[in-house]
Amino acid sequence: MIVALPALPAGTRIAAAGLAAATLAALAGCASAPAADAYVVPPAALTMTGVPPVPASLPARIGRYTDFKGAGLADWSPDGRRLLVSFLAGAPGQQRTQLHTVDGPGAPLRQVTFGAEPTRDGRFVPADGNLIVFERDVGGREATQVFRLDLATGVETALTEPGPRCSDGPFSRAGNAVLIACVRVDRNAADRSAPIDNLLRLVDVRSGRTLASAALPGVGWFAAAFADDDRSVLVNRFVSASQAELWRLDLASGERRRLLPRDGEPPQFTLGLGPAGDDGSLLVLSDRFGEFRQLYRYHPQQHRFDGVTDRIAWDVIAGERARNGAAAVALVNDRGIGVPYLFDAAQGSPRPLRLPAGLNVTTVRLSPDGSRLAFAASSARAPSEVRVVDLGQPQAAAQLWAAADTAGLDTSGFAPIERIEWPSFDDRVISGLIQRPPARFTGRRPVLIEIHGGPEAQARAAFNGRYNFIVNELGVAFIEPNVRGSTGYGKTFHQLDNGKLREDAVRDIGALLDWIAAQPDLDPARVVVQGGSYGGYLANAVAVHYSDRIRGAIPSVGISNFVTFLERTESYRRDLRRVEYGDERDPAMRAWMQAIAPVNNAHRIRVPLFVVHGRNDPRVPVQEALQIAATVANNGVPVWTLIAENEGHGFAKKENADFLFAARVLFLEKFLLGR
Repeated sequence: MIVALPALPAGTRIAAAGLAAATLAALAGCASAPAADAYVVPPAALTMTGVPPVPASLPARIGRYTDFKGAGLADWSPDGRRLLVSFLAGAPGQQRTQLHTVDGPGAPLRQVTFGAEPTRDGRFVPADGNLIVFERDVGGREATQVFRLDLATGVETALTEPGPRCSDGPFSRAGNAVLIACVRVDRNAADRSAPIDNLLRLVDVRSGRTLASAALPGVGWFAAAFADDDRSVLVNRFVSASQAELWRLDLASGERRRLLPRDGEPPQFTLGLGPAGDDGSLLVLSDRFGEFRQLYRYHPQQHRFDGVTDRIAWDVIAGERARNGAAAVALVNDRGIGVPYLFDAAQGSPRPLRLPAGLNVTTVRLSPDGSRLAFAASSARAPSEVRVVDLGQPQAAAQLWAAADTAGLDTSGFAPIERIEWPSFDDRVISGLIQRPPARFTGRRPVLIEIHGGPEAQARAAFNGRYNFIVNELGVAFIEPNVRGSTGYGKTFHQLDNGKLREDAVRDIGALLDWIAAQPDLDPARVVVQGGSYGGYLANAVAVHYSDRIRGAIPSVGISNFVTFLERTESYRRDLRRVEYGDERDPAMRAWMQAIAPVNNAHRIRVPLFVVHGRNDPRVPVQEALQIAATVANNGVPVWTLIAENEGHGFAKKENADFLFAARVLFLEKFLLGR
């Protein structure tokens, strides 16, 4: 909606929820504006301070850059004739990611889930291709429920009660039951002091009846696969992002036994994927023998590891075996590019799937009979699409089953994403990605640095969505660094930021600023840094340490104090985060965390901030945003805040994400480009 706004005094606060459109329009900004100008009414769920009104001309300029749609891959139907994919659907202003089925290349997508909340993933029930199982939460709270959907009738049936966080795990070997894990969510609990347990239930999908159950103490438990019958389950326990264990659980008795690592062996990251064959061997991912996570066939009786991908010098990030056991696939992260490798599950060496250059595979699914591979992939010039390759004809081109929608824009001319490197303070080489503006933009170009979250994550070459507007239309270079602590570069690099090494990652960004200054096409006097989650912490910290070298910072769902973050984050994830960041209950660590906290050093932030958060965020509670915004405002620098009342750890609703992007462009135009 576009309306005319009167002039407003500086500091006017937008409280969107519950206001009529005319009243909302009158409050929609803090900067003085001529009455004749027309502005966009924000979505009702957004509460803002400091954000100026968005001129109607801005969405028109951004145009179709906000309307890219990519397809995600979920599952094969049991008969191998259909795929379950995700795609954005719905009327304007109500668009959500929903599940669809597609019957073949060129066939139309058929939407099967609907509603006010996104549904991003789901799976067919192996024993009944008319049923799917999926998860959904409300308002980004991540208290997910598990549902059954009857594709013939469209009827959804809840398999879990609201309140806890539940996730669907492996299907039984018979294919009629699913293992569901539930854990307490603090905000929905009557007693937050009670111990955290994971309750596993084997649920008959058709009837909803619980067939077996077992409780696992503590956090980090995830069921991987049924072992050799419908009684024994392989369960992974995540101790941290760099340490995981493999257990075997008897559902009937509740008895559990750790398979890996064995007593006396050093901690390691070992993840069970499922059976490798009928000989009792298992497919496992492990970094116990080197820097990278490789795929092995593990023989429990002999405690023997047979390497599958051990000659590939990069992390295996996913793997699976076809349901009939005939074939298996490993997805390798080769310097930020996902490459599928195919192999026989029981024996044989992997071979890479030949794909066009620049295509980054993110998801792989083998058909039930192992004859075809479906994969989702994107590139710098195309959003994610779903393709299928016939493994019996390896030279044949992959068929397109679910195409992306580029909203009528010709993306073939979008700039490539290039890999860059720079030395940090300790001479360690740090790498990242850059997308440069078109050649029509001359002179040294301003820079937007986007820092990924995690920190156990990696910026990978992929379609940059809305940010293509910033590169192609504003002439801003877009850099995504992989600072120490990122995955994809070996376990040593991954652990270089743990505990009191935390600020070394901030210094990696300082070294990037040095690198930018040395580039003839980049302008070191015009840099803005942004990031989400842990990347939001780094954006805050960079503003503390390098305010004299940047023009502004945009922390989204970011941490401003590790002590208050750990005290407020959900209990089911707190211990996992303590391994990464340190234990705030230890007096020495607590004092160090307080000393480095951006909110406690806010007096050093002398550049504008744009603080973005979801009110319902269970991971990084919204207080982290509110406290940094309030404290930095005392410095007399501009502080914009945008809080979404119906979002959590990131914006999943398109109308919110679109308005946020328009406001982000306003921030960049004002403080980076000086317009």
